[in-house]
Amino acid sequence: MGGVAELRATDRVVVVGAGMAGAQTALNLRQGGWRGPLALVGAELHLPYDRPPLSKDVLLGKADATAFEIDWHELDVDLLTGRRATGLEPGLLRTDRGELPYDALVIATGAEPRTLPHLPGARTLRTVDDAHALRAALTPGRRIVLVGAGWIGAETATVARRLGCEVTVVEAAAAPLAGALPAELGAPMADWYAAAGVDLRCGTAVSGAADGGVLLADGTYLPADEVVVGIGGRPATDWLAGGPLALDPDGTVPVDDRLRTALPGVWAAGDCTSYPSARSGTRLAVQHWDHALHSGAAAAASLLGTLDAPYDPVPYFWSEQFDRMVQYAGRHAGADHLLWRGSPSDPDWTVLWLRDGALVALLAVNRPRDLAQGRRLIERGGALDPARAADPAVQLKAATR
Repeated sequence: MGGVAELRATDRVVVVGAGMAGAQTALNLRQGGWRGPLALVGAELHLPYDRPPLSKDVLLGKADATAFEIDWHELDVDLLTGRRATGLEPGLLRTDRGELPYDALVIATGAEPRTLPHLPGARTLRTVDDAHALRAALTPGRRIVLVGAGWIGAETATVARRLGCEVTVVEAAAAPLAGALPAELGAPMADWYAAAGVDLRCGTAVSGAADGGVLLADGTYLPADEVVVGIGGRPATDWLAGGPLALDPDGTVPVDDRLRTALPGVWAAGDCTSYPSARSGTRLAVQHWDHALHSGAAAAASLLGTLDAPYDPVPYFWSEQFDRMVQYAGRHAGADHLLWRGSPSDPDWTVLWLRDGALVALLAVNRPRDLAQGRRLIERGGALDPARAADPAVQLKAATR
Protein backbone atom coordinates (compact mmCIF):
# COMPACT_ATOMS: atom_id res chain seq x y z
CA MET A 1 0.00 0.00 0.00
CA GLY A 2 1.24 3.42 -0.84
CA GLY A 3 1.41 6.38 1.50
CA VAL A 4 0.77 10.10 1.37
CA ALA A 5 3.64 12.42 0.52
CA GLU A 6 4.88 14.14 3.67
CA LEU A 7 6.79 16.92 1.91
CA ARG A 8 5.89 20.25 0.38
CA ALA A 9 8.09 21.81 -2.28
CA THR A 10 9.45 24.45 0.08
CA ASP A 11 10.11 22.16 3.04
CA ARG A 12 13.64 21.95 4.38
CA VAL A 13 14.76 18.36 4.94
CA VAL A 14 17.68 17.67 7.26
CA VAL A 15 19.30 14.25 7.54
CA VAL A 16 21.53 13.96 10.61
CA GLY A 17 24.13 11.21 10.32
CA ALA A 18 26.22 10.73 7.17
CA GLY A 19 26.83 6.99 7.28
CA MET A 20 25.14 4.45 5.03
CA ALA A 21 21.60 5.09 6.33
CA GLY A 22 21.87 8.87 6.09
CA ALA A 23 23.57 8.81 2.70
CA GLN A 24 20.94 6.44 1.31
CA THR A 25 18.16 8.63 2.66
CA ALA A 26 19.54 11.72 0.93
CA LEU A 27 20.35 9.85 -2.30
CA ASN A 28 16.91 8.23 -2.52
CA LEU A 29 15.12 11.48 -1.80
CA ARG A 30 16.80 13.02 -4.82
CA GLN A 31 16.38 9.90 -6.97
CA GLY A 32 12.72 9.83 -5.91
CA GLY A 33 12.15 13.31 -7.30
CA TRP A 34 12.53 15.56 -4.26
CA ARG A 35 14.00 18.89 -5.35
CA GLY A 36 13.57 20.95 -2.21
CA PRO A 37 16.26 22.05 0.27
CA LEU A 38 18.20 19.06 1.58
CA ALA A 39 21.07 18.99 4.07
CA LEU A 40 23.16 16.00 5.14
CA VAL A 41 24.91 16.52 8.49
CA GLY A 42 27.91 14.40 9.47
CA ALA A 43 30.01 14.47 12.65
CA GLU A 44 33.20 13.49 10.83
CA LEU A 45 35.12 15.79 8.49
CA HIS A 46 35.39 13.07 5.84
CA LEU A 47 33.02 12.69 2.93
CA PRO A 48 30.35 10.07 3.71
CA TYR A 49 31.94 6.62 3.42
CA ASP A 50 31.32 2.89 3.66
CA ARG A 51 32.37 1.13 6.89
CA PRO A 52 32.69 -2.63 6.14
CA PRO A 53 36.01 -2.22 4.27
CA LEU A 54 37.57 -0.60 7.35
CA SER A 55 38.23 -3.97 9.00
CA LYS A 56 39.28 -5.52 5.70
CA ASP A 57 40.89 -3.60 2.81
CA VAL A 58 41.72 -0.45 4.77
CA LEU A 59 43.42 -2.35 7.59
CA LEU A 60 45.30 -4.43 5.02
CA GLY A 61 46.50 -1.30 3.23
CA LYS A 62 44.64 -2.15 0.02
CA ALA A 63 42.61 1.06 0.27
CA ASP A 64 42.92 4.37 2.07
CA ALA A 65 39.39 5.69 1.68
CA THR A 66 35.96 4.21 1.10
CA ALA A 67 33.90 7.29 0.21
CA PHE A 68 30.58 6.61 -1.49
CA GLU A 69 30.66 7.23 -5.22
CA ILE A 70 28.00 9.92 -4.93
CA ASP A 71 28.31 13.42 -6.39
CA TRP A 72 26.71 15.45 -3.62
CA HIS A 73 27.20 18.71 -5.50
CA GLU A 74 25.45 17.33 -8.57
CA LEU A 75 22.58 16.16 -6.35
CA ASP A 76 22.37 19.63 -4.79
CA VAL A 77 22.76 18.21 -1.29
CA ASP A 78 24.13 20.64 1.28
CA LEU A 79 26.84 18.45 2.80
CA LEU A 80 27.63 19.70 6.29
CA THR A 81 30.56 17.66 7.59
CA GLY A 82 32.31 18.18 10.90
CA ARG A 83 29.05 18.98 12.69
CA ARG A 84 27.96 16.92 15.69
CA ALA A 85 24.33 16.86 16.76
CA THR A 86 23.86 18.13 20.32
CA GLY A 87 20.12 18.39 20.79
CA LEU A 88 16.66 18.37 19.26
CA GLU A 89 13.47 20.33 19.65
CA PRO A 90 10.47 20.46 17.35
CA GLY A 91 11.58 22.12 14.12
CA LEU A 92 15.16 22.65 15.23
CA LEU A 93 18.31 20.51 15.21
CA ARG A 94 21.08 21.77 17.47
CA THR A 95 24.71 21.09 16.53
CA ASP A 96 28.09 22.12 17.88
CA ARG A 97 28.31 24.55 14.95
CA GLY A 98 24.93 26.20 15.20
CA GLU A 99 21.23 25.49 14.86
CA LEU A 100 19.54 24.04 11.77
CA PRO A 101 15.79 24.56 11.31
CA TYR A 102 13.91 21.74 9.59
CA ASP A 103 10.46 20.85 8.33
CA ALA A 104 11.35 17.16 8.10
CA LEU A 105 14.21 15.46 9.93
CA VAL A 106 15.72 11.99 9.51
CA ILE A 107 17.82 10.73 12.42
CA ALA A 108 20.55 8.38 11.17
CA THR A 109 23.36 8.87 13.68
CA GLY A 110 24.18 5.15 13.76
CA ALA A 111 26.09 3.46 16.54
CA GLU A 112 29.32 4.00 18.42
CA PRO A 113 31.68 1.35 19.77
CA ARG A 114 31.33 0.17 23.33
CA THR A 115 34.43 0.79 25.40
CA LEU A 116 35.88 -0.54 28.65
CA PRO A 117 36.70 2.24 31.14
CA HIS A 118 39.27 0.05 32.88
CA LEU A 119 41.28 -0.18 29.64
CA PRO A 120 42.39 3.41 29.05
CA GLY A 121 44.15 3.89 25.74
CA ALA A 122 42.61 0.82 24.13
CA ARG A 123 41.70 1.24 20.48
CA THR A 124 38.31 0.71 18.85
CA LEU A 125 37.53 0.29 15.16
CA ARG A 126 34.58 2.29 13.90
CA THR A 127 35.86 5.21 11.80
CA VAL A 128 38.29 5.54 8.93
CA ASP A 129 40.64 7.41 11.26
CA ASP A 130 40.47 4.45 13.67
CA ALA A 131 41.37 2.12 10.80
CA HIS A 132 44.34 4.22 9.66
CA ALA A 133 45.72 4.47 13.20
CA LEU A 134 45.35 0.74 13.84
CA ARG A 135 46.85 -0.14 10.47
CA ALA A 136 50.01 1.76 11.39
CA ALA A 137 50.25 -0.30 14.58
CA LEU A 138 49.81 -3.72 12.94
CA THR A 139 53.43 -4.44 12.03
CA PRO A 140 55.15 -7.86 12.10
CA GLY A 141 55.91 -9.17 15.56
CA ARG A 142 53.71 -6.70 17.43
CA ARG A 143 51.69 -8.23 20.26
CA ILE A 144 48.01 -7.45 19.80
CA VAL A 145 45.35 -8.24 22.40
CA LEU A 146 41.79 -8.10 21.09
CA VAL A 147 38.97 -7.97 23.62
CA GLY A 148 35.87 -9.65 22.22
CA ALA A 149 35.49 -12.64 19.89
CA GLY A 150 32.54 -11.25 17.98
CA TRP A 151 32.36 -10.31 14.31
CA ILE A 152 34.71 -7.32 14.49
CA GLY A 153 37.15 -9.19 16.74
CA ALA A 154 37.38 -12.11 14.31
CA GLU A 155 37.87 -9.82 11.30
CA THR A 156 40.54 -7.75 13.04
CA ALA A 157 42.33 -10.88 14.27
CA THR A 158 42.31 -12.23 10.70
CA VAL A 159 44.01 -9.10 9.35
CA ALA A 160 46.45 -8.79 12.23
CA ARG A 161 47.68 -12.34 11.74
CA ARG A 162 47.98 -11.80 8.01
CA LEU A 163 50.18 -8.80 8.74
CA GLY A 164 52.46 -10.87 10.97
CA CYS A 165 51.29 -9.82 14.42
CA GLU A 166 51.11 -12.04 17.47
CA VAL A 167 47.41 -12.07 18.32
CA THR A 168 45.52 -13.01 21.46
CA VAL A 169 41.73 -12.73 21.61
CA VAL A 170 40.03 -12.59 25.01
CA GLU A 171 36.33 -13.44 25.26
CA ALA A 172 34.31 -13.42 28.48
CA ALA A 173 31.79 -15.93 27.12
CA ALA A 174 32.43 -19.63 26.69
CA ALA A 175 32.68 -19.47 22.87
CA PRO A 176 33.09 -16.96 20.04
CA LEU A 177 30.04 -15.02 18.86
CA ALA A 178 28.17 -15.82 22.07
CA GLY A 179 26.00 -12.75 21.68
CA ALA A 180 24.92 -13.71 18.18
CA LEU A 181 24.88 -17.51 17.95
CA PRO A 182 24.20 -20.55 20.14
CA ALA A 183 27.29 -22.02 21.82
CA GLU A 184 27.10 -25.16 19.67
CA LEU A 185 27.91 -22.99 16.65
CA GLY A 186 30.45 -20.74 18.31
CA ALA A 187 32.48 -23.67 19.61
CA PRO A 188 33.48 -25.03 16.15
CA MET A 189 34.54 -21.53 15.17
CA ALA A 190 37.15 -21.58 17.93
CA ASP A 191 39.09 -24.00 15.73
CA TRP A 192 39.37 -21.26 13.09
CA TYR A 193 41.34 -19.11 15.53
CA ALA A 194 43.73 -21.94 16.37
CA ALA A 195 44.33 -22.79 12.72
CA ALA A 196 45.19 -19.16 12.03
CA GLY A 197 47.67 -19.05 14.90
CA VAL A 198 45.50 -16.88 17.14
CA ASP A 199 45.54 -17.54 20.88
CA LEU A 200 41.84 -17.54 21.84
CA ARG A 201 41.04 -17.25 25.55
CA CYS A 202 37.34 -17.85 26.22
CA GLY A 203 35.54 -17.86 29.55
CA THR A 204 37.59 -15.09 31.11
CA ALA A 205 37.09 -11.37 31.31
CA VAL A 206 39.56 -8.51 31.28
CA SER A 207 39.99 -6.86 34.66
CA GLY A 208 42.22 -4.00 33.59
CA ALA A 209 45.49 -2.72 32.18
CA ALA A 210 48.82 -3.41 33.90
CA ASP A 211 52.48 -2.80 33.06
CA GLY A 212 51.99 -2.29 29.34
CA GLY A 213 49.62 -5.22 29.01
CA VAL A 214 46.26 -6.65 30.01
CA LEU A 215 45.31 -8.37 33.25
CA LEU A 216 42.60 -11.02 33.07
CA ALA A 217 40.08 -11.82 35.77
CA ASP A 218 41.76 -15.19 36.39
CA GLY A 219 45.04 -13.44 37.20
CA THR A 220 46.71 -14.04 33.86
CA TYR A 221 48.89 -11.21 32.54
CA LEU A 222 49.06 -10.69 28.76
CA PRO A 223 51.80 -8.40 27.45
CA ALA A 224 50.47 -6.16 24.69
CA ASP A 225 51.86 -3.54 22.35
CA GLU A 226 48.29 -2.67 21.33
CA VAL A 227 44.90 -3.42 22.85
CA VAL A 228 41.78 -3.33 20.68
CA VAL A 229 38.27 -3.51 22.13
CA GLY A 230 35.59 -5.02 19.89
CA ILE A 231 32.57 -5.74 22.09
CA GLY A 232 29.82 -4.35 19.91
CA GLY A 233 28.19 -0.98 19.59
CA ARG A 234 25.47 1.11 21.16
CA PRO A 235 23.12 3.59 19.50
CA ALA A 236 24.67 7.02 19.07
CA THR A 237 21.66 8.78 20.58
CA ASP A 238 22.99 10.40 23.75
CA TRP A 239 22.46 13.77 22.09
CA LEU A 240 18.69 13.15 22.21
CA ALA A 241 18.59 12.74 26.01
CA GLY A 242 16.23 15.15 27.71
CA GLY A 243 14.58 16.13 24.44
CA PRO A 244 11.05 15.65 23.15
CA LEU A 245 11.77 12.25 21.60
CA ALA A 246 11.65 9.35 24.08
CA LEU A 247 14.16 6.56 23.52
CA ASP A 248 13.73 2.84 24.10
CA PRO A 249 15.56 1.39 27.14
CA ASP A 250 18.41 0.21 24.90
CA GLY A 251 18.92 3.75 23.63
CA THR A 252 17.39 3.22 20.20
CA VAL A 253 14.94 5.58 18.56
CA PRO A 254 11.60 3.75 18.27
CA VAL A 255 9.89 4.05 14.89
CA ASP A 256 6.74 2.62 13.35
CA ASP A 257 6.61 0.40 10.28
CA ARG A 258 7.06 3.50 8.10
CA LEU A 259 10.17 4.58 10.06
CA ARG A 260 8.29 7.52 11.60
CA THR A 261 9.07 8.51 15.19
CA ALA A 262 6.51 9.72 17.72
CA LEU A 263 7.61 13.31 17.03
CA PRO A 264 5.75 14.77 14.02
CA GLY A 265 8.02 15.44 11.07
CA VAL A 266 10.82 13.19 12.36
CA TRP A 267 11.90 9.83 10.93
CA ALA A 268 14.82 7.57 11.87
CA ALA A 269 16.85 4.92 10.05
CA GLY A 270 19.84 2.65 10.51
CA ASP A 271 21.72 1.39 13.55
CA CYS A 272 20.14 3.87 15.95
CA THR A 273 16.57 2.64 15.44
CA SER A 274 14.24 -0.09 16.61
CA TYR A 275 11.31 -1.06 14.41
CA PRO A 276 8.29 -3.39 14.67
CA SER A 277 8.74 -6.67 12.80
CA ALA A 278 5.56 -8.61 12.05
CA ARG A 279 7.78 -11.38 10.67
CA SER A 280 9.56 -11.75 14.02
CA GLY A 281 6.67 -10.81 16.28
CA THR A 282 8.74 -8.25 18.18
CA ARG A 283 10.64 -4.99 17.82
CA LEU A 284 14.09 -5.33 16.30
CA ALA A 285 17.22 -3.23 16.69
CA VAL A 286 19.67 -4.24 13.97
CA GLN A 287 23.21 -2.88 13.66
CA HIS A 288 24.23 -4.17 10.26
CA TRP A 289 25.14 -2.66 6.89
CA ASP A 290 22.18 -4.21 5.05
CA HIS A 291 19.67 -2.69 7.47
CA ALA A 292 21.30 0.73 7.15
CA LEU A 293 21.16 0.47 3.36
CA HIS A 294 17.51 -0.53 3.14
CA SER A 295 16.14 1.54 6.01
CA GLY A 296 17.69 4.67 4.54
CA ALA A 297 15.96 4.03 1.24
CA ALA A 298 12.71 3.19 3.05
CA ALA A 299 12.84 6.38 5.12
CA ALA A 300 13.17 8.42 1.92
CA ALA A 301 10.23 6.57 0.38
CA SER A 302 8.19 7.17 3.53
CA LEU A 303 8.81 10.90 3.28
CA LEU A 304 7.89 10.84 -0.40
CA GLY A 305 4.76 8.76 0.18
CA THR A 306 6.03 5.95 -2.06
CA LEU A 307 6.80 3.26 0.53
CA ASP A 308 4.64 0.43 -0.80
CA ALA A 309 4.83 -1.93 2.22
CA PRO A 310 5.70 -1.80 5.91
CA TYR A 311 9.43 -1.87 6.56
CA ASP A 312 10.16 -5.45 7.66
CA PRO A 313 13.12 -6.97 5.75
CA VAL A 314 14.80 -10.28 6.48
CA PRO A 315 17.86 -9.26 8.56
CA TYR A 316 21.12 -10.09 6.79
CA PHE A 317 24.76 -9.88 7.79
CA TRP A 318 28.09 -11.11 6.50
CA SER A 319 31.65 -11.36 7.80
CA GLU A 320 34.95 -12.26 6.14
CA GLN A 321 37.12 -14.05 8.68
CA PHE A 322 39.89 -16.66 8.62
CA ASP A 323 39.55 -17.18 4.84
CA ARG A 324 35.83 -17.85 5.16
CA MET A 325 32.74 -15.98 4.07
CA VAL A 326 30.22 -16.21 6.90
CA GLN A 327 26.68 -15.08 6.12
CA TYR A 328 23.59 -14.98 8.29
CA ALA A 329 19.97 -14.22 7.40
CA GLY A 330 16.76 -14.17 9.42
CA ARG A 331 16.36 -14.42 13.17
CA HIS A 332 16.79 -17.72 14.98
CA ALA A 333 15.20 -16.68 18.29
CA GLY A 334 12.07 -18.79 18.76
CA ALA A 335 13.14 -21.54 16.37
CA ASP A 336 12.22 -25.07 17.47
CA HIS A 337 14.58 -27.11 15.28
CA LEU A 338 18.22 -26.76 14.22
CA LEU A 339 19.37 -28.56 11.09
CA TRP A 340 22.93 -29.02 9.81
CA ARG A 341 23.79 -29.07 6.11
CA GLY A 342 27.26 -30.56 6.20
CA SER A 343 29.71 -30.71 9.09
CA PRO A 344 31.64 -27.89 10.79
CA SER A 345 34.78 -29.84 9.93
CA ASP A 346 34.00 -29.34 6.22
CA PRO A 347 35.32 -26.33 4.25
CA ASP A 348 31.71 -25.21 3.77
CA TRP A 349 28.54 -25.85 5.70
CA THR A 350 25.20 -24.33 6.63
CA VAL A 351 22.95 -24.39 9.67
CA LEU A 352 19.21 -23.93 9.29
CA TRP A 353 16.74 -22.89 11.98
CA LEU A 354 13.10 -23.97 11.54
CA ARG A 355 9.92 -23.04 13.36
CA ASP A 356 6.87 -25.22 12.74
CA GLY A 357 8.71 -26.60 9.71
CA ALA A 358 9.34 -23.18 8.14
CA LEU A 359 12.80 -21.71 7.66
CA VAL A 360 13.32 -18.66 9.89
CA ALA A 361 17.12 -18.24 9.82
CA LEU A 362 20.33 -19.70 8.44
CA LEU A 363 24.08 -19.38 8.88
CA ALA A 364 26.11 -20.21 5.77
CA VAL A 365 29.89 -20.69 5.74
CA ASN A 366 31.32 -20.50 2.21
CA ARG A 367 27.90 -21.43 0.79
CA PRO A 368 26.53 -18.24 -0.83
CA ARG A 369 23.93 -20.15 -2.83
CA ASP A 370 22.40 -21.48 0.39
CA LEU A 371 22.25 -17.95 1.73
CA ALA A 372 20.60 -16.50 -1.37
CA GLN A 373 18.02 -19.26 -1.68
CA GLY A 374 17.41 -19.44 2.06
CA ARG A 375 16.83 -15.72 2.33
CA ARG A 376 14.10 -15.94 -0.29
CA LEU A 377 12.51 -18.88 1.51
CA ILE A 378 12.46 -16.91 4.77
CA GLU A 379 10.76 -14.01 2.98
CA ARG A 380 8.07 -16.38 1.68
CA GLY A 381 7.75 -18.36 4.91
CA GLY A 382 8.59 -21.52 2.99
CA ALA A 383 8.37 -24.91 4.73
CA LEU A 384 11.22 -27.40 4.21
CA ASP A 385 11.48 -31.16 4.00
CA PRO A 386 14.03 -31.74 6.80
CA ALA A 387 15.58 -34.81 5.20
CA ARG A 388 16.22 -33.10 1.88
CA ALA A 389 17.25 -29.81 3.49
CA ALA A 390 19.90 -31.62 5.52
CA ASP A 391 21.57 -32.93 2.36
CA PRO A 392 24.12 -30.30 1.25
CA ALA A 393 23.97 -31.70 -2.29
CA VAL A 394 20.30 -30.69 -2.58
CA GLN A 395 19.62 -27.05 -3.35
CA LEU A 396 17.50 -25.42 -0.67
CA LYS A 397 14.94 -24.24 -3.19
CA ALA A 398 14.44 -27.93 -4.13
CA ALA A 399 13.92 -28.94 -0.48
CA THR A 400 10.60 -27.21 -0.04
CA ARG A 401 7.39 -29.10 0.55
